[in-house]
Amino acid sequence: MDLAALAPTPLEMEALGLSLRVSLWAVAGSLPVGILTALVLARRRFPGKTLVNGLVHLPLILPPVVVGYLLLVLLGRRGVVGAWLHDWFGVTVAFTWKGAAIAAAVMAFPLMVRAIRLSIEGVDRRLEDAARTLGAGPLRIFATVTLPLILPGILTGTILAFARSVGEFGATITFVSNIPGETRTLPLALFTQTQVPGGEAAALRLVVISVVLAMAAVVLSEVLARRVARHGADP
Repeated sequence: MDLAALAPTPLEMEALGLSLRVSLWAVAGSLPVGILTALVLARRRFPGKTLVNGLVHLPLILPPVVVGYLLLVLLGRRGVVGAWLHDWFGVTVAFTWKGAAIAAAVMAFPLMVRAIRLSIEGVDRRLEDAARTLGAGPLRIFATVTLPLILPGILTGTILAFARSVGEFGATITFVSNIPGETRTLPLALFTQTQVPGGEAAALRLVVISVVLAMAAVVLSEVLARRVARHGADP
């Protein structure tokens, strides 16, 4: 076997690097909103809560192409919000890597929120009540009691969202197209290679890279969750 044939090409490494950058920004940008949304859905009662919960989880149900088209209608150059961003601030997100990060964040958001929400719902409220009786305010209770208890859920949701972002295809190609060096992430590069004659070897390399990334995310999630749980169990 020619080992040199297994080495990724510069273009494939470029797609990998772009996927990692897009996924990191997608997770970093959506994590604060994800924690807040999970808190609201887990702890608050308000009119329309079922509707909000449905909207949060809608990307899990809708075809990704539909989500990408809605993003294009909303954030495209002539979109409802996109036109305003371009005219007033000169900002364009459609057909850029920033748009790819937004598409990945939207598709991964439900997984993040669900993992964090389940962790919040598992918190013993008596611990927070005890801190409250000792004079701690809401922010201090969250920082010193709630946050450490839900940290495994946050880690799990973050890594799940990252893995989902790396694998995002449908919403990305619809919203930002398949532009080499700008929006051609790992899944889009794999799709491109399957459409050209003689692209089987490159497609196989990209498949291997994708599998390694997915396995690394799963293993990292398990390791971090166990370490956090072990640390929380220590006296």
